[in-house]
Amino acid sequence: MPNTPFPSKKYSDDVAVIQHDDKTILLVGTAHISQQSADLVQEVIEQEQPDTVCIELDEKRYAALSNPHQWENLDLKQIIRKKQLSTLLVNLVLASYQKKLGNKIGIQPGTELLTAAQAAKERHIPVELCDRDVRITLRRAWKATSLWKKFYMMASLLTSLFDDTELDEEKLAELRRNDVLSELMNEIGTALPAAKAALIDERDVFMAEKIKQAPGNRIVAVVGAGHMEGIKRIFPEENSGRMEEINTIPPVSKGWKFFGWSIPVAILLSLAIIGFRQGAGEAGANALYWILANGIPSAIGAVLAFAHPATIVSAFAAAPITSLTPVIGAGYVCAFVQVMACPPVVKEFEGVSNDMVTLRGWWRNKLLRIFLVFIMTGFGSSIGTWVGGYRIFSNLFA
Repeated sequence: MPNTPFPSKKYSDDVAVIQHDDKTILLVGTAHISQQSADLVQEVIEQEQPDTVCIELDEKRYAALSNPHQWENLDLKQIIRKKQLSTLLVNLVLASYQKKLGNKIGIQPGTELLTAAQAAKERHIPVELCDRDVRITLRRAWKATSLWKKFYMMASLLTSLFDDTELDEEKLAELRRNDVLSELMNEIGTALPAAKAALIDERDVFMAEKIKQAPGNRIVAVVGAGHMEGIKRIFPEENSGRMEEINTIPPVSKGWKFFGWSIPVAILLSLAIIGFRQGAGEAGANALYWILANGIPSAIGAVLAFAHPATIVSAFAAAPITSLTPVIGAGYVCAFVQVMACPPVVKEFEGVSNDMVTLRGWWRNKLLRIFLVFIMTGFGSSIGTWVGGYRIFSNLFA
């Protein structure tokens, strides 16, 4: 419809018009748990018949929305091997947070994005997924955050799950108008500026460039309301040269690698020096203390997580060894054993969002129990590393 005005009529303030070279983009700002947003998206696509529809999704999130039974194909063992349990946990927390609010409002999160995709496909309009892979976003945010701030981030996310504050009609209306997930990200970003850059700012750049690259001259782009101002502000800028950098996970710095290996090397050297100075018996006693100091807290963590007996034994056996290498932690080893010994069933994957909002659910749901095993055994092993290391260094300089 090249001769038809685009847009063909005036919409609400939720729709912005951007001119870029020979392209006209209708940027539709939505709330991810709003029926009004879904209706608006449907109306704009039906009315305008664009060349392409861009939506704020990556392949993983699109698959999750369009295929609710994707959990059946989730390979937990592969996720653990790739050390992506933390990313999966944050994903689940965010999804559960949105679903909880969606249940209060009466519409599930992401409905308007799925509506946009379906409306486009019904009219044979190409769909472009313009958001960055959520795993890259979360891992960049994680790497950019200090250890202490990581705990703050996780505490903020988990606290949001257990917030049972009743919402009045005014608050519900506000939630319908705004992009709730972006608001949560902005709250975290205020306290954690480095994380905000990955969670919000970089995605604004990424989506703006993806929209520019979309085929056709008449584009409808559906994004969360929290991204509208950022995308409009940076759209005139040339940021194509940044795409490769912001779409990769930064490698671990040489300093951190050195620090990670320095602790186990120092422990082993200290044991060797103790053996040379004070005899093999004293070195053996210190080595035994290291094993017990690491194994016992990690095993206790497994017990507190209601782990399978094989996992508890693995926690005791693995922690003294994994504490001597930064390559893999006790939490990952124990999580893998727990998956093998007590694999979650499909209904537990499907019910994870509901179980996540109750303390009892974390222990009842086998999938969430894997995360408990991962966290508690890793925390126990960390305690053991400091306790055992302190004892060995004290004896070295005694």
